[in-house]
Amino acid sequence: MTADARPPGPPVRGLPRSLVIARAWGRLAGVGPLTGPTGVPLARTTKLLIDPLVIRPSARPHLAHALLSDESAGELEALLLAARSDLAATAAWFTALKRARRRAGITRGNPQDLYFQRAFELARRHGSPAHDADVIAAATLAEVHDDIRPGIADLRAHLNDPAVAARAGQEIAEAWARRTVPEDDVAHDALRRLLDSCANGSGAGDFAALVASRSGSAGAPPADRPGAARALGLTAKEIPVPPEPGTSATKTAMPPPFDRSLFERLFASFAAVADSGEVLDDVVHDEIRRTAGAWQLAEERSRVVLLAAAEASAALADPASETGSAPSPAALADPGAGATTDAARRLHGRWRREPFVHHALRLKEDPAAARGVREAVLRRLWVRLHGRELRGDAVQAEDVWALLDGALRSVILDRRGIVKASIGRDALEEAA
Repeated sequence: MTADARPPGPPVRGLPRSLVIARAWGRLAGVGPLTGPTGVPLARTTKLLIDPLVIRPSARPHLAHALLSDESAGELEALLLAARSDLAATAAWFTALKRARRRAGITRGNPQDLYFQRAFELARRHGSPAHDADVIAAATLAEVHDDIRPGIADLRAHLNDPAVAARAGQEIAEAWARRTVPEDDVAHDALRRLLDSCANGSGAGDFAALVASRSGSAGAPPADRPGAARALGLTAKEIPVPPEPGTSATKTAMPPPFDRSLFERLFASFAAVADSGEVLDDVVHDEIRRTAGAWQLAEERSRVVLLAAAEASAALADPASETGSAPSPAALADPGAGATTDAARRLHGRWRREPFVHHALRLKEDPAAARGVREAVLRRLWVRLHGRELRGDAVQAEDVWALLDGALRSVILDRRGIVKASIGRDALEEAA
């Protein structure tokens, strides 16, 4: 059935949440530094201040919906208006912190990310800035920037050094030339038992057996098989290619894991890099070795988890995925290895229970929020496993289900946001 032929859903009723916030925000004074050019709160104002510190949807879930009843809209507006003094003082403190930042010559980090919530704390503690504002702002900046951990700018400068880039390019070529095809086989029975038991906190023996047998490496998509990694959403290429050193990245347009430069890989989990205490040369060297490994991960424990996820998430694959989603790696050799396990049923059930999944299929636009779920889960899980490796936080058997379920939960939250935004647009179009 085409998008135009889908049966219409129930009429969308209520006030768009974003419109309610915008109206209330327009009644506040002294919040210019927290306001965008169109007069509505900046995206980070909503994310870092309004939602977590004023509205607090975790305590008031009825105020988190994309569409609000008249009663909920009134409650949300009242909360914002009641916080007008705190928000005005927050804006003033944010300005004071930025002034102190300029005086100190600090350029690292996004000021909104670093200071918005600190400014709110200062507003609640001191009210509006007074005669001692400069002293308090300088002390607050010292707390925020009190470490000497490397920053993104340091990593960029390191990889931008011609000598470092040349050495990295040579190491990448050598590491990829040394890649071999795993001689081990996947321990299918142990994998099936792990997926049947991990949600109950058991399966330690099977996890250990899978690690010892190097099943995670054996079950990785073959590096030389066209489309194998692409089918799992880990690359956009038919066959992954060696990474470039790279010196730029953006979280809003990050390529799939296997297509990322060294800089993009480390950028995505840079907090772990900064906390590791390693010198940047060692961090880059370790990352190069990681790119040439199975699943482009270094630890067999991580590889086993990703193999388990590829098996269990087969139940989430699109019936006819545009990315060419294929049966899971082990299922190619042992049909049904992941299709009927407890973990697969739990993941599939959680996804199908989400009301927004059903609503997504009735959207006017192409229902992207309901497609490509398996691929999104595997990408999200790869990032989390990669971050754990950078931190030196080895995966344990009892972590397996939390990692699988957590990756799906994260995708659900992202997709739910897409549908909320679409509902809001539809409501505004109907009101126009």
